[in-house]
Amino acid sequence: MPVVTVSQLNNYMRRYLDNNSNLNGLYVKGEISNFKRHSSGHMYFTLKDSGSVLKCVMFKSDASFLGFEPSDGMKVIALGRVSVYEAGGLYQLYAEQILPDGKGELYAAYEQLKATLEQQGYFDSFRKKALPYMPSSIGIVTAPGGAAIRDILSILQRRFPMTEVIIYPAIVQGPEASDTIVSGIEYFNKKCNTDLIIIGRGGGSIEDLWAFNERKVANSIYNSRIPIISAVGHETDFTISDFVADMRAPTPSAAAEMAVPDCRELLKNIEKHKNNLVNSLKNSVKIKRNKFENITKTNLKEILEKYLNDKKIYIDDMQSDLDLSFSNIIKNKKNTYITACAKLETLSPVKVLLRGYSVAENNEKIITSVNDVKKGDDITITVSDGKIYCKTEDTDERCI
Repeated sequence: MPVVTVSQLNNYMRRYLDNNSNLNGLYVKGEISNFKRHSSGHMYFTLKDSGSVLKCVMFKSDASFLGFEPSDGMKVIALGRVSVYEAGGLYQLYAEQILPDGKGELYAAYEQLKATLEQQGYFDSFRKKALPYMPSSIGIVTAPGGAAIRDILSILQRRFPMTEVIIYPAIVQGPEASDTIVSGIEYFNKKCNTDLIIIGRGGGSIEDLWAFNERKVANSIYNSRIPIISAVGHETDFTISDFVADMRAPTPSAAAEMAVPDCRELLKNIEKHKNNLVNSLKNSVKIKRNKFENITKTNLKEILEKYLNDKKIYIDDMQSDLDLSFSNIIKNKKNTYITACAKLETLSPVKVLLRGYSVAENNEKIITSVNDVKKGDDITITVSDGKIYCKTEDTDERCI
């Protein structure tokens, strides 16, 4: 008979349990006891009923999506797999999801998550996105065969048939519902860019609507870049999704009415604006016609005479201003001319000759130096009253 070590046996049992499909995706119902949240974020607790207990652990990666804080005495349903903790030699449930079991626990978890999300700003009005007035496409996340989708499609077709409608088939009740709702929201945000998303389902108990109260769904709505209308249950039903969404509709039918305008009302408004415009134009034409008729009834001759008289006065004023301008210009030019003549008279060579000076020329070239002439040159001397012609006998260089 073979001998195995404790570690080998525990390892064998772990692999045996891990490969047993009946122990994976298992739902276990019980009451929580010995609950402890470790500083690492992992949660350790025991599930018990009247006859037995089961050790459980929930790792931080799954616990972070939990929408409530478990506590001792709370009745829950835990989803997970059974395996062996080799170091301790214990088999336990590795929980991936915990759902409150019973209305009391559900309401407590609901109020707990609602308070947490409100404190974290998930419900703040300033972060809510406005709905498009005329969406060209709408994505709907709901059960494809439910009454909710039939109501939504009927109203959208009646009110605004031009809008394209894309349905993402989701599970809206049960443990798997929240994951499919999240997948639907992510699909429209990442792969099918619609203008608006509607999520919801028909009425039911708090257990039936619970998927819309889970933290993962709230996170998906909060992070959506596309506006979302939450339409869950009846008018008196309120879920966490309603508070986080950009708009809450009391029913799926109301969501459809919020999503699109009524084309019949649009046509009425267009007709109303058209009539207002026509009436406004008619009134404007009537006012202009009356004004024109009043003018024609007035004495046109008086109007024309007054007009011509005003223009004549204007022309006379312009003529006076023009005459004055020309007179000033001529006067200024005359003064300038007289001043220039006086300056010219002062610089005249004749004036110099009258003072006893003369101008000597040799072959029509003014003599300015004794070197300009030589003995025997014919010289012409100009004085104030005539010219003197003489011949050079000699030159003498000396200072004057």
